[in-house]
Amino acid sequence: MKKKLTGIIAFGIFVLSTSVWSAETVMQTDNGGLNSLRGYQQISEINKSEALKRVPRDHSTVDRNYVQQPPVIPHSTRGYQVNLNANKCLSCHSFKNAGAMGATKISVTHFETREGTTLSDVSPRRYFCLQCHVTQADAKPLVENTFRPVESLQ
Repeated sequence: MKKKLTGIIAFGIFVLSTSVWSAETVMQTDNGGLNSLRGYQQISEINKSEALKRVPRDHSTVDRNYVQQPPVIPHSTRGYQVNLNANKCLSCHSFKNAGAMGATKISVTHFETREGTTLSDVSPRRYFCLQCHVTQADAKPLVENTFRPVESLQ
């Protein structure tokens, strides 16, 4: 019985040491990287940051491609503070400031609650502008785009 137990323990140590060696070998070659549209990256590597995309200086508005599409932002928003205490977008786009700033007024839909009640200020569900509106950038698409705008908008 003692000999059989010793053999089982020895076999267990062999299996354990083999699996540790295998794990180390795998970790040296591939530590669980991530394959994305931007290519394969090892998780442990410090990867170079993507270059910042060029944002055209204030230019005309960009046409929409479908009904209810949030308009894209035709200027840089880098450094804009939009949080519970401040909303930099409203300093130009609010009804009060838009005329003086030469900016587009925010839509009246941004003052409505889910239930359709109109508020005197921007609805909390529409306060965080950058959730729907994105800055237009000079960036190449990650995948081929064959999208066609709705015919009525062409």
